[in-house]
Amino acid sequence: MSNLPLTNDCPSAAISTKPLKIAMVAGELSGDILAAGLIREIRRHHPDVYCYGIGGPLMIAEGFDSLFPMERLSVMGLMEVLGRLKELIGIRRELTARLISDQPTVFVGIDAPDFNLGLEKQLKKAGIPTMHYVSPQVWAWREGRLKKIRQSVDHMLTLLPFEADYYNAHHVEVTFVGHPLADMVPMRPDKEAAREALEVPEKGIVIGVLPGSRSAEVSRLGALFFETARLLTKQFPDARFLVPCANMKRKRQLITIAKDYNDLELTLYDGQASEIMAASDAILIASGTATLEAALHKRPLVVSYRMNPITYAIVRRLVNVDCVALPNLLSGQKLMPELLQNDATPEALCDAMVKALTDKVYQQTLEKAFVAIHNVLKRNASELAYQALQSVISKKTVGH
Repeated sequence: MSNLPLTNDCPSAAISTKPLKIAMVAGELSGDILAAGLIREIRRHHPDVYCYGIGGPLMIAEGFDSLFPMERLSVMGLMEVLGRLKELIGIRRELTARLISDQPTVFVGIDAPDFNLGLEKQLKKAGIPTMHYVSPQVWAWREGRLKKIRQSVDHMLTLLPFEADYYNAHHVEVTFVGHPLADMVPMRPDKEAAREALEVPEKGIVIGVLPGSRSAEVSRLGALFFETARLLTKQFPDARFLVPCANMKRKRQLITIAKDYNDLELTLYDGQASEIMAASDAILIASGTATLEAALHKRPLVVSYRMNPITYAIVRRLVNVDCVALPNLLSGQKLMPELLQNDATPEALCDAMVKALTDKVYQQTLEKAFVAIHNVLKRNASELAYQALQSVISKKTVGH
């Protein structure tokens, strides 16, 4: 694992005097969060940096120039990708040509490995240093991608400690940076302040409902989660259900689904996922990075997911880990239930949520484990990522 010094000193005079031109591609909301933190840190040291490529609203708010809408890359699952393959190939081809012509100082691919690794391979061949932020889960499935990673990536940034161990063992330059969310979320989130901010009564049961940020996720999980909420109201008649919407398209989609659930105390918000997590007594959530954020908020959660049946059948045969939720993977045990595909029924989800809301011993066990995870991941991730970026640029400068 790289042990890079946490200083503000640039490793070469060339880096400190020549304006940086950093190309980046993020494919979804979780990558947007990571990249925005890195851009902010880069700009703190290099105010005149030009960051461009493909990014989301958080990156754009930091001055990023997005050449294509990030949502065009936000697709998951074999069948879903096949339906958009021509468009994705076209975007990557156009972006590759632009970046090879521009010769940015360095390229950083944030997650989205199916899109970014191929792009990184072409850029590396063209002499552009490449970094990849968020390791593909090669330790869990498709280990054959390790060869492609070696060919494509000069330096890997991992969120999880055991991922860095894996890359060190396979002689790939790596830095374990932790996770920016662990730096952002307080160790003891303030439930009362969050409820006040959301205009939710201080007393009473509040349940966060997070069916995902992609269209396909919401279409498969939205009604399932709302049906689960309806069952929960039979045991908790005064329960309130708070739903963060990743963007206006997801909000319109969820409003349409929610029309069939007028009997629920259901409130849709523009974003504010972090506040909703902090305000909740328990969280019903789609598998993904959001499960880690929920764990960092120290709230009991129930994880679920559904995907195209063909995609699921293929993935199930390839995956060699027992868990999919990040908190479970980090702890090395199944802390919270994962109800996937056919196991994801309103009745099963309701039963799991009842336990999350009522079992005090279970809640304390989860909180203790989540505090331990928070301590591991709280490392000032954006600063470490920036230092790794400096190291990659320094090697390029020395090489020239």
